[in-house]
Amino acid sequence: MFLYLKELWRESLVLARLQKELAMLIPAEMERRKLLAAFDTISKNVNCPHNLSHILTFVTTLLRLPPGMEGCIVEAGCFKGGSTAKFSLVAKRLRRSLVVFDSFEGLPENSEKHDRTIWGKSIKDWFKPKQFYGSLSEVAANVKKYGEISVCQFEKGWFEDTLPRFTQKVCAVYLDVDLASSTRTCLKYLYPKIVPGGVIVSQDGDFPLVIEVFDDNDFWLKEIGCAKPKIEGLRKSKMITIVKPTE
Repeated sequence: MFLYLKELWRESLVLARLQKELAMLIPAEMERRKLLAAFDTISKNVNCPHNLSHILTFVTTLLRLPPGMEGCIVEAGCFKGGSTAKFSLVAKRLRRSLVVFDSFEGLPENSEKHDRTIWGKSIKDWFKPKQFYGSLSEVAANVKKYGEISVCQFEKGWFEDTLPRFTQKVCAVYLDVDLASSTRTCLKYLYPKIVPGGVIVSQDGDFPLVIEVFDDNDFWLKEIGCAKPKIEGLRKSKMITIVKPTE
């Protein structure tokens, strides 16, 4: 009970800050209310294991990007398409495409030994193969009904198969891939494609094994070819952010 109440308290503080930020980025109250109402409708009709604060963290990040910045938006890991539908509404507003990578078969076979989050919450049963399964047809149907499917491009398959073939420039990436191995693959192939000033946001910053990947200096130098960048929220927040240096 204590952990649950503490999590609610954290969520309320973060959400209040993000809602104030959203009000500055979308000053028109009716327009802002319409977007939040759409998010609420999606959450009520699609299985969404994220909180509104997770979505608004990325949405406010997108809205802060310079309009002239090159690149598409990438989402890696979409489950039933609830987050995809929400991001697609913002992508439409920003006149950017949204490229969605997912196996559409759930999590892959893995031997990762996850135990607890950085706050002590048990996650032992979260990472089984096929967990978080949503078929491509189901995701597309949800996005078509509640979002803006016209801006979406779906890339079906395991990350190690689809990401090496991806050649587009990227302005922002949202990672919700759960596994350390998947995080490693996504960073390896997506970070080099992010334009200077572009952003990666991960929803998996409360998983110790994922934190190890982000904080691995040798991985950044040997696998990605650059020094580890500044990582905001590392070991402190579920949502961690990297802004790619402009130099």
